[in-house]
Amino acid sequence: MKSAAFHTIGIIGKYGEPAVAAAVLQLGKFLRGRGCEILLEAVTAKYIAMHGYPIASMREIAQQADLVITVGGDGTLLGAARELVNFNAAILGINLGRLGFLVDISPADMTERLTEVFDGNYLEEHRMILTATITHKQQEPSVSDAFNDVVVHKWDVARMIETECYINGRLLNRMRGDGLIVSTPTGSTAYALSGGGPIIEPDMNAIELVPICPHSMSYRPIVVDGDSTIEIIVCDGPHTQAQVTCDGQINMGLVSGDKVMIQRKAQTVRLIHPMKHDYYLTLRAKLHWGEQV
Repeated sequence: MKSAAFHTIGIIGKYGEPAVAAAVLQLGKFLRGRGCEILLEAVTAKYIAMHGYPIASMREIAQQADLVITVGGDGTLLGAARELVNFNAAILGINLGRLGFLVDISPADMTERLTEVFDGNYLEEHRMILTATITHKQQEPSVSDAFNDVVVHKWDVARMIETECYINGRLLNRMRGDGLIVSTPTGSTAYALSGGGPIIEPDMNAIELVPICPHSMSYRPIVVDGDSTIEIIVCDGPHTQAQVTCDGQINMGLVSGDKVMIQRKAQTVRLIHPMKHDYYLTLRAKLHWGEQV
């Protein structure tokens, strides 16, 4: 049993989701009952009428909160994680979404689970996050973090792109296809899984590369050491135009000759779970393993 020191709590909700307001108000009532100070993220506050909580920017929450609670789905937590990782903020997720590999507390048992957490009965894990740096031919470099994955993919629906991929300076392959997913273990149950990649335990130091519709039957997913430097170059072509997407939320354009360098970030994401959190139970429940047809 840990000695919980969660006194100042930041709340970040899914923007524009009707169910968020009721869940945030319920959460706020619980937190005030525990004597906590509440900081409601500014954009979230716009969708919640008559809440009465102090409003703060994401940066202010990152600097001041002992714990940040997201209310929404995995996407809400992904966005918060990228913003908060440099501040070593602890994050806990309330699940209003459909799948929820990261957010594991439902509104129905929120009070019970949060009581356990605030009493010191919780699990804390640290997960890796990636940084993608894009070197452009004709503009300044672009940089973005990704908790799930960095995806280099085609821009046009009916046109393939050609890329070269290097691992620690050594050529892995040259590929034509729809693109390449570079995933953390956390992201192995997201886009990488739908692309045929393996599931990787979240605490492993590993990076997964999964091709998207490669124009070759022999190209398969590969898992490399988490401290590897991955470089992807968009090969020259008369009409080549691609983009980089981080966590499905941040998009940056690419043209022929642009290079994407992907590395593990020094900081990690701190996730807080109820004591009964079980990763394998989550897999069985979310992926419907063992169910009879």
